[in-house]
Amino acid sequence: MHRVLTKTTYLEMSAPPGNDPPAPPASTRIERLQSPSMAEYRFLYNGVGAAFQWVDRNLMPDDVLLRIIGDEAVEIHVLHVDGRPAGFVEFDRRTPGQVELAYFGLFPDFIGKGLGKYFLSWAVAKAWSFAPRRVWVHTCDLDHEAALPNYLQAGFSTYDERLLEQVVP
Repeated sequence: MHRVLTKTTYLEMSAPPGNDPPAPPASTRIERLQSPSMAEYRFLYNGVGAAFQWVDRNLMPDDVLLRIIGDEAVEIHVLHVDGRPAGFVEFDRRTPGQVELAYFGLFPDFIGKGLGKYFLSWAVAKAWSFAPRRVWVHTCDLDHEAALPNYLQAGFSTYDERLLEQVVP
């Protein structure tokens, strides 16, 4: 592994965007993954993130990661299309008054089919259902090129940008 310099953009909402998520596309469902095993979590994390150099959770010791994903203030929801996992979102509510979209994305086979905008809209509505003061997310220039525009279109506003070293395979 080596390190690269990336631009990381931090985005937030301080109020719900005011629109309901669109109707789900045909043959889709979203369900909460209860008490995920390491294998289930790594399947989602690596299936979505491998193409975008997601490594942070793979560098974390299993016991530390299990404490995070097993915390009652952390929820993982999986988007299914025709019974297949198509993406996931991880909500982190461990900081009072805040919901972080800690991880959000689609499996490569499902990118470019309009599911991302639907799923992000659903995720934003779900995040606000927890009644936080703030919902936030961050992305970097290693993520899919549509990530930042989609977050902005969903109603997030940039509040910080930083150049950070990122470990990549």
